[in-house]
Order: sequence, then structure tokens, then C-alpha cells
Amino acid sequence: MNSDDFLELLSTARSVRRYSPEPIPDEDLAKILYAGSRAPSGTNRQPFRFVVLRDGPRARRARRLLGESFRRGWARKTAEEGWNTGSAADPNSPKSRVNRAIQHYVDHFERIPAVIIACYVRYRPLTHSEGASVFPACQNLFLMARALGYGACYSGWHHAVSDELREILEIPDNVELSLTITIGKPLGRHGPLRRRPIRDTVFDDGWEQGAEWISDPPDARLSKRR
Repeated sequence: MNSDDFLELLSTARSVRRYSPEPIPDEDLAKILYAGSRAPSGTNRQPFRFVVLRDGPRARRARRLLGESFRRGWARKTAEEGWNTGSAADPNSPKSRVNRAIQHYVDHFERIPAVIIACYVRYRPLTHSEGASVFPACQNLFLMARALGYGACYSGWHHAVSDELREILEIPDNVELSLTITIGKPLGRHGPLRRRPIRDTVFDDGWEQGAEWISDPPDARLSKRR
């Protein structure tokens, strides 16, 4: 893969929330998780762990629990942030499309082919930087899923039921349940992503000092400033 191919992969690796129910073959899932295991971590301790939930007896219990938590989380977010108001009335608006995608995601959570709990084995008191030793592994996993034609999505709605998940999955108390990652074949297509202009996010020699040497490619899809 050359650099242009890699940028194309990055530019089309959007969060996918609608999945076909077809199972992920073991060999593909193994490649995805192997990619996650190659990620960097603080002093190379590799404190990340992945708990894969598919169709085992404990997995089914955990997935039901997660589905209930995700539906409550989305209902709360919808009420608090007005996802059903304003431009959501236009079925073609970005807000309306996101709304429908997330609603489908939570309504069909238990049918998602693979749900992965990304964990962090804590080896010292809580610090602000410990996510740096688990989130790169999650991104490796996310990108390998895209490379193999699958879609993935991150979420933190498991936190509301983390104690129950610990009990079901026998996760020790010193392990942080950092992120939920869902994976499956997309019902739809990948990307392209829409992102803020690169000069809004890259500064040169100081905060909000424009980097004149950087610009978006001509075909980049740009989002509106918030």
C-alpha cells in the first residue's frame, strides 16, 4: 500500500452503525485483533486487552445488558441535546441522517456480529494519560476492520453498566473498561469522511498560529465550523 492508498483508507474509515447480521469469519477477526495488538503503549507495557463478545453464553448476557444501556444512553442524549429538533425535521439533513443511524444502531445492538470491550490493565494509580496506552490499539483495530471491508464504531455507553459487565465477564477490579467497539459488514458504504479544514486543527509555532504550509487536498470534504 502506498501513501495515497493509505490516505484513501483513512479518509473513508467513517463510524459505521448499520451492520449486516452475517458473522465475521474467525480469520478476519483474528487479523483485526492482531492489528490492535501491534499498537504502541507507554514504555511498551501493552496494558490493553480485548474481550470479544459474539455468541457464547456470557457474551449473550453481556450484549443484552449493553443493548439496554445503549438505548438508554441514546434516549438521554437525544433529550438533552435535541437530536429530534431543529434541522432533524428535514429527513435529508446531516443531523437527521445521524439520528436515524444511531437509532438503528441501538435498536439492533444485540444483532451486531462482534462487540469488543477494549480494556486497560491499570498498573499504577489513575493518571490523565493512561488512555494513550489503549486508544492507539483501538484505532489500529478500527483501521484494519476498514481495510478488510468491515465497519466499526466506538462508544462509551457501556460505562453505565460497567459493574454488571465485570461480574458477567469476570473482569478484575484493576482493569478499566475503556471503550466499546462494534464491528460488522456495513449496510451501506464507507466514507468519504467530512472533517474540519486542516488549518483549523494544525497550528505552527504557537496556539492558533496559522500553518501556511498545510492545506486540504482538492477532493477533501469539509464540515462547517462549529
